[in-house]
Amino acid sequence: MLSMEKAADWAVDSQARAEGVAACFRERFASEPKLWARAPGRVDLMGSHTDYNLGFVLTLPISRDTWIAARRRDDGIVRVHSMNLDAADEFRLDGIDSISESRWCNYVRGVAATMQDEGLALTGCDAMIHSTVPLESGLSSSAALECALATVFAGLGGWSLTPERKALLCQKAENEFVGVKCGILDQYSSCLGREGCALLLDCRDLSTRAVRMAEGIRVVVCNTMSQRRLSGGEYAQRRSECEQGTAVLGVSALRDVTPEILAARRHELPERAARRCEFIVAESARAESLARVLAAGDRPAVARLCAESFVGARDLYEICSPAMAAMMDAMLAAPGVIGARQAGAGFGGCMVALVDAARTDAFRAAVLDAYYSATQVRPEIYPVEAAPGAELFDKEEITK
Repeated sequence: MLSMEKAADWAVDSQARAEGVAACFRERFASEPKLWARAPGRVDLMGSHTDYNLGFVLTLPISRDTWIAARRRDDGIVRVHSMNLDAADEFRLDGIDSISESRWCNYVRGVAATMQDEGLALTGCDAMIHSTVPLESGLSSSAALECALATVFAGLGGWSLTPERKALLCQKAENEFVGVKCGILDQYSSCLGREGCALLLDCRDLSTRAVRMAEGIRVVVCNTMSQRRLSGGEYAQRRSECEQGTAVLGVSALRDVTPEILAARRHELPERAARRCEFIVAESARAESLARVLAAGDRPAVARLCAESFVGARDLYEICSPAMAAMMDAMLAAPGVIGARQAGAGFGGCMVALVDAARTDAFRAAVLDAYYSATQVRPEIYPVEAAPGAELFDKEEITK
């Protein structure tokens, strides 16, 4: 298994990573890879749980990504190996079944099965997978894997998909084959990323708007090292409670509910569903607001919106854990912090801070010390950049 330290090093050393992946491919498959693909993870800057409620999310495809090196096979067999997990899978394209004891394999198999069900012609392949997206941390490691794999199948088959269709197929694979009823946020972020930009995603019409942050603001991911899983019952329960709210309010999605409507009819809702709805309605509006103030460089407004989001996530949506609370305290006390909040679905995993770029190193050092002192757990703290979406690439461009 690839060590955590090596994975962290490879996140900033692309040449070493390319050479390492190629060497593992040769060792595993006794041949050279002929095609490479990558897809980024993502961190939501604002918009927790708004995607399946058809609201807005401000998302950042990040410079932590999944790479796949592959070569074509003509016998209909897919062989894949994960360097991070030191685990392998093999299956035939003419008979794809899920594997109950291996979640990561189901993401691979699900993408292949879904693309074939859509009439796309797949070929077998040997594929080596390596990711610098922390697993089960709220940065969409599963979507990065799905989107990179879909890109590989398209490249090997000699056809192409629009980024939008690729994202929808990968979401379908996760929803129907893997059984995780996620919204579109993760796959859209991974497929439609633009270098240097956050994306304001409208989850109803699936339109995106590029958002460039003002100069001097840096995004820093803070990993609590407390893993979380979307397939757990807490996520499904939150989604069910939102659906309960839409049914009572007579709307198709919480996107259609204004604060005024909710205030007038809150008494009709069960208390727990009312709290969930209150958070989502406000959170979707905050995503639009944060896009504006980040572009304008309005730091007090950034701080206020992030603080409101975390309080709502903690008290209304109830997705915070003790590890997240400890990390929030560490981030807010660190030098250079502008705003900080939860990331992903919550229940552990990563959090995100917006930091004065000139004080990034001081912020990182302070959070490392404060979080360890509070929890006796060593976190991962790393700045990230906005990254392009899923694409084929030439290894030679990296190793030159």
